[in-house]
Amino acid sequence: MTIKAVRGVHDILPDASSTWQRLEATARRVFEAYGYREIRLPIFERTELFARGIGEVTDIVQKEMYTFDDRTGESLTLRPEATASLLRAYIEHGLYVQPKPVRLYTMGPMFRYERPQAGRYRQFHQLNVEALGEDHAGVDAEVLAMLVELFRALGLADRLELQLNTLGDAACRPRYRERLVEYLRRHAASLCEECRDRTERNPLRVLDCKKSQCASVLEGAPSLLASLCRECDEHFARVRAHLEAMTLAFVVNPRLVRGFDYYVRTTFELTTRELGAQNAVAGGGRYDGLVELLGGPPDAGIGFAIGMERVVLLLAADASTDARPLALLIPLGAEAFARLLPVAQAVRARGVAVDLAYGERKLRSELERANKLGAAYAVIVGETELARGEATVREMKSGEQRAVPLSELASELGVLGGRA
Repeated sequence: MTIKAVRGVHDILPDASSTWQRLEATARRVFEAYGYREIRLPIFERTELFARGIGEVTDIVQKEMYTFDDRTGESLTLRPEATASLLRAYIEHGLYVQPKPVRLYTMGPMFRYERPQAGRYRQFHQLNVEALGEDHAGVDAEVLAMLVELFRALGLADRLELQLNTLGDAACRPRYRERLVEYLRRHAASLCEECRDRTERNPLRVLDCKKSQCASVLEGAPSLLASLCRECDEHFARVRAHLEAMTLAFVVNPRLVRGFDYYVRTTFELTTRELGAQNAVAGGGRYDGLVELLGGPPDAGIGFAIGMERVVLLLAADASTDARPLALLIPLGAEAFARLLPVAQAVRARGVAVDLAYGERKLRSELERANKLGAAYAVIVGETELARGEATVREMKSGEQRAVPLSELASELGVLGGRA
């Protein structure tokens, strides 16, 4: 029986890898320009970390985590998100003594048991950014500017909308929660079963329901913006003012919430109309108090996560030549192969991709192979070329050919590849 991949996971095949590499390379360049440094984290942690950090009444902790006991009986969980893991490392290794804010980013796979959909898998990949130890509204604005800059660098900014909200804090959110629960209980008969359950467990999550039967109820729900304390209201006003100063377009969405209990004050999403119901490609917010909850100092924090699969869906297929060899080196016979072998080695050492045939096929077959590989050039060396000490360099598109001395061939291919 053929063994296939587990449901909800996917292979990233070579034809797609260049798009992923482009996304990763662009993210590193943009994040590091803003002073962020990479941190690499374990794929599994103690279950308690996520239960305490994400919130025990969230859908993720109650329904979606991949949890197992190891051989000592300790409960471990494949990470469903990166913030809790990153903060654990921040606390454990004393990174909080560094100048604030401490700016970190990470990338890699996450795991949630969800119904697989386009761009949404049980093993999925995220880019995560966290700025720790500073509660100034300017940090919120800078984080949002960096997020938008990444998508601008990818050529996607004009296809996305930045949605912004505030969730208040421990001083004002309990009052809003009471008002919301009272309203939802009055309209419980019109809500879906899941939202009726969330009304008692995690009422803010009801605001995020996408089901049509709940939409009319939610339109009349009280707005959290009307319940903000003075400090939260002023913080949100400063964030908006900073964004306007940077001419960053945004839409205030008072119904915007996130799936984790730890968010306070600023929360945001980048959304698109091109992916159906799963319209968020990035999201995050402020989580002041979470570092202290996990056993660290009372450091503030703000960050975001980007769903890499969803971004890849938005990016056009990468048709660049980066994944193709510059040239196919075609030796006609064993002696020619021996002569081209060190040439291939020298060219690759310059960072230029070339492919080397093995001298056992006819020229016509190798030229067909060069076309299939997408090579820009074919370099032919047979008995005639060896006698002259030359190679024939053929441009595949035009068919034009010219002779290049074998002694200069590596340098010539380096020039053609832009790596002289």
